[in-house]
Parts: sequence; structure tokens; C-alpha cells
Amino acid sequence: MFAISLGDDGAELRPLEPWQAEEFLAHIERGREFIGAHVGLPDANKDLASARAFLQSYAEKAAADTGRIYGIWTADGKLVGGVLFRTMDVPQGTAEAGCWLEPAAVGKGLVTRAVRVIIDWAIEERGIHRVEWHVSTANEPSIAVARRLGMRKDGVLRESFLYRGERADMEVWSILAPEWRAAP
Repeated sequence: MFAISLGDDGAELRPLEPWQAEEFLAHIERGREFIGAHVGLPDANKDLASARAFLQSYAEKAAADTGRIYGIWTADGKLVGGVLFRTMDVPQGTAEAGCWLEPAAVGKGLVTRAVRVIIDWAIEERGIHRVEWHVSTANEPSIAVARRLGMRKDGVLRESFLYRGERADMEVWSILAPEWRAAP
């Protein structure tokens, strides 16, 4: 397995794989309410079988080159969050990135650093031209990540996301390969 350093604090980005389902589920349990405030990840991972199936679906996406999932581990080896390409269409040159984090890891720049790594990989290694970021209009921390990454707000999809029985407005942010390469 490989690990990519996320900086001087010892945090690492590594692939999340089906054999890590128990560790992944324990992480989800630690942050279930916090993570679930805006994304359905906790709802899709309620027990070991569903966590394994979720990670297996991303192993299959990786094999088909249509998505990826990575965990963020602290220096002491604790899984505290992750980033992913929910979708990836290499022939079209598009991908949708996303993230989640448990409360103990908030405010340390881990998500921004990890997303930088995967966007750089997608653009430079896979030839992705446009990376999108879909976020609830109520999720200010995730919107702040999009801004820090140099993304532009493309618009708002009004009441486009049904989440736990409520309709949410979703913002679409994006960055294009030439913009990414030109950024400082």
C-alpha cells in the first residue's frame, strides 16, 4: 500500500479498501452525527456488511477508472476522514470530488491538503479537465474548502438533493485544468 504525506504534522492520505471496513466503520461511528449533517455517508454505512459493500463499490470504481476513495490518517495511525472522486469520467475529462471528516480532525487543513493531492493527480495523471464540488448551501466548511482550492461557484441547483426527507439546495463549484495549473 502507498501513503502520501499531507505535511509536517504526519498526516497521510492512503487508499481505503474493503479489508479496512472495520476501521472505516469505527471512524464513521465516531463522527456519525457530525458527518451526517450534510452527507449521506453514515446512512450508507450502518454496519460492517454495508461498510464493506461501500468500500467494495469504490474498489470496483477504481478498477473501472470511474471513481476513487482515500482515507486521511493522523500521525498516530487513526483514520479521521477521507476524500473521494464520487464520479470520474476520464473520456469526458470530468470528475466530482468530495470529502468528510470526523469532529476531532476539523480545523487542521487536512481536507484541503488531501483534496489538493487528488485533484492534482486527476488533472496531471488522468487528464481530467474539470473537477466539480457539489455541496449543500448550508455546509459552510465545505464551501470554504472549495474557495481555498481556487474553485469557482457555477451556480445553485435549487432543491435538487433529497436528504433525510428534506430538499436541499446544492451549490456546484468547479475548477478547470488550466486554472489549476495557473494557481499559486
